[in-house]
Amino acid sequence: MCRKSGCYRVVAWLAFLFVWAALAGIALAAQNPVSGPQAKKDEFQTAAPTAILIDAESNTVLLEKNADQLTAPSSLAKLMTAEVIFRELKAGRVKFDDEFPISEDAWRRGGAPSHTSSMFAPIHSRVRVEDLLRGLIIQSGNDAAIALAQGIAGSEPKFADMMTRRARELGLEKSLFANSTGLPDPNLKVTVRELAKLARHIIHTYPEYYPFYSEKEFTWNKIRQQNRNPLLAMGIGADGMKTGYTSEGGYGLVGTAVQADMRLIVVVNGLKTAAERATEARRLLEWGFKGFESRPLFAQGQTIGTAKVFGGSQGSVSLVAPGPVNLLIPRGSGERIIARITYQGPVRAPVEKGLPVGVLRVWRGDLIALEVPLAAGEDVAVGSLGQRAVDAASELVISLFRAGIEKI
Repeated sequence: MCRKSGCYRVVAWLAFLFVWAALAGIALAAQNPVSGPQAKKDEFQTAAPTAILIDAESNTVLLEKNADQLTAPSSLAKLMTAEVIFRELKAGRVKFDDEFPISEDAWRRGGAPSHTSSMFAPIHSRVRVEDLLRGLIIQSGNDAAIALAQGIAGSEPKFADMMTRRARELGLEKSLFANSTGLPDPNLKVTVRELAKLARHIIHTYPEYYPFYSEKEFTWNKIRQQNRNPLLAMGIGADGMKTGYTSEGGYGLVGTAVQADMRLIVVVNGLKTAAERATEARRLLEWGFKGFESRPLFAQGQTIGTAKVFGGSQGSVSLVAPGPVNLLIPRGSGERIIARITYQGPVRAPVEKGLPVGVLRVWRGDLIALEVPLAAGEDVAVGSLGQRAVDAASELVISLFRAGIEKI
């Protein structure tokens, strides 16, 4: 027999070690360093107050500057307007040949009397959805945006609610939409990171509609209107997407280009002039194409790590990505790459293959260069009564330990 105080100390120490190991498995499931020296901060500088450059295929972040800062998007908000319309078209709820009326409200706030970007649709006329889309995307027509919003939702405020709800469904957690046009509103705010994510989603999800963004001009009702995107005429492989300007937001651009099978997406906002906007977007794209190359990290279907399972027939489940995981790194770089898996665990059994579990985050120096969703790579059945009892006891110890930490 041992003294009670001594036994308690031993038990407490063993419990601490056990809990520490369990918590470490929950909080940090994998850490995979790739050889090389510590990364240096990106030396490239941009005049844009907010900016981001990503690889559209791997979703690697090549550069970011104030990427999570909320800012006025101006007409860049029309990307979200277009996404909602594309979704309605793809679902068959709207057709290209459907006609929407140009209300007096759409005409006054977005048409010729507004002195803003317009496709100059006559008041009380009816315009095909396909033409309104071209007016929205190519000419950045505010009358087209309002007419589409009213035609889909009955009113622009209701459509704006649809935009914000859809943004949340797409994982845009910060952006708020107050109208379909991007015209100034204190409740209209986005981040350049989420604009890049939205652009990537549109490119990958709507290949049948994306070519609208590459059309250099649009003639409707005998009015010839040219695409406002300056990148399209630069010969750098650009094929979209959208420009914007308001006094509140400054000059902004979401652009994308393809060179040697690599597609990059750039977002800049808050610049002082249209020329500066074009120059900075081009500089970022050219820097990305010239300075980076792709490196494979994990093959398709490869087990990237494991997650602890509670009450299962086995103690862990393998985690896989939806496809191959590649990372863009500076050419010839020996930078150190750190990969970590994070998830909320343990995962309760039964576990079905494909169940979303966590996220793989990859750092290149101080920059989170890549985030990839991870799912269960196999089925895990419910374990025996004994296995579940052991897991329940483990969870009890962990919960008591956490409760103790919170009280300290």
